[in-house]
Amino acid sequence: MPREQALKKTPLHLTHVAAGARMVEFGGWDMPVQYPGGILSEVRAVRENAGMFDVSHMARFQFVGPEAVAFLDRMLAADVAGLRQGRARYHVICNEGGGIIDDAIVYRITEDQCLLVANSGNADAVREFLIPAAQQNPNGGVFFTDLSDEVAMIAVQGPNAVEIVDRLCPLPASSVRPFRVRRAEVAGIPSRIARTGYTGEDGFEIMPPSDRAAELWDALEAEGVAPAGLGARDVLRLEAGLMLHGNDMTAENNPYEAGLERFTFIDTPGYEAGEALGAIRDAGTPRLMTGFRMVGRGIPRHGHPVMKDGQQVGIVTSGTHSPTLDANIGMGYVDRGLSGEGTRFEIDIRGRLVEAEVVALPFYSRKRA
Repeated sequence: MPREQALKKTPLHLTHVAAGARMVEFGGWDMPVQYPGGILSEVRAVRENAGMFDVSHMARFQFVGPEAVAFLDRMLAADVAGLRQGRARYHVICNEGGGIIDDAIVYRITEDQCLLVANSGNADAVREFLIPAAQQNPNGGVFFTDLSDEVAMIAVQGPNAVEIVDRLCPLPASSVRPFRVRRAEVAGIPSRIARTGYTGEDGFEIMPPSDRAAELWDALEAEGVAPAGLGARDVLRLEAGLMLHGNDMTAENNPYEAGLERFTFIDTPGYEAGEALGAIRDAGTPRLMTGFRMVGRGIPRHGHPVMKDGQQVGIVTSGTHSPTLDANIGMGYVDRGLSGEGTRFEIDIRGRLVEAEVVALPFYSRKRA
């Protein structure tokens, strides 16, 4: 089957192609990995001004009804009932054994309406986990709608992102606090704006109607926001110590070894994975997600072994050269006893042992006013 027929396309696909972006397959989607200016310039734009990403490939699932919140509390480690209207929470979605199906953000839109944004590569797994359970909900009252096709999503990130979106949004956008969500017009386009992101910078994830996504993209670009692709996004999220499901965690990992305990709410009555996760928490995990900075020359990559005294003691899950820090950085699972800041071990980079040192996450933190 031809590539363009086999891969799904976001509402911004033609916009990316017309801009000369290099397109690649990502989770079954044809996505821009970089634009003609290159990944380094895109990273610099986000760190110094503002950049934007097409994240319309992510899933947007809506749950509505008198039992919607109670249902999500039974299925998600998120304490949805504890969220006030208009607020959002990052959390993990775990199977009954405590394995991480996905990490996601849930938005409490109204008293009986929630929006769940999941990773594109896990959309089917999340749907298969939640939808049959919703249909079998003993109390009924849960209605599911997949909004992914009719609603697009554009992330605007950077130190000037809020100021720029303010110029296009009479709300103003700056009145939306972190991890809040509101309805607003942006460039005259009715949208939902959430003050969330995946780069370590301030900014918004804007959700306009799909048929007006290109119009919003052009309006943002006219205000000086630089288009950015998957390559820059991966560098930025790793600099910020943010994990990628499929690389840094899978259903074989639990949130305690992944360092996500503070995002894991397990005490909600009726939460299905609560017993398994409680047992894991109480027993402790033999390994922990750990950040490290290379001391010797070499870039760590996913799958590289972590070595100590000739023995493998862990595995690299993500690694890159950080242009912001001018350093080679990575993270991965290592034996708990080697996870303390300042500990040194080696990374096996294609048969060459290169020294690395454990550092605190995140590697990069933005300057706050």
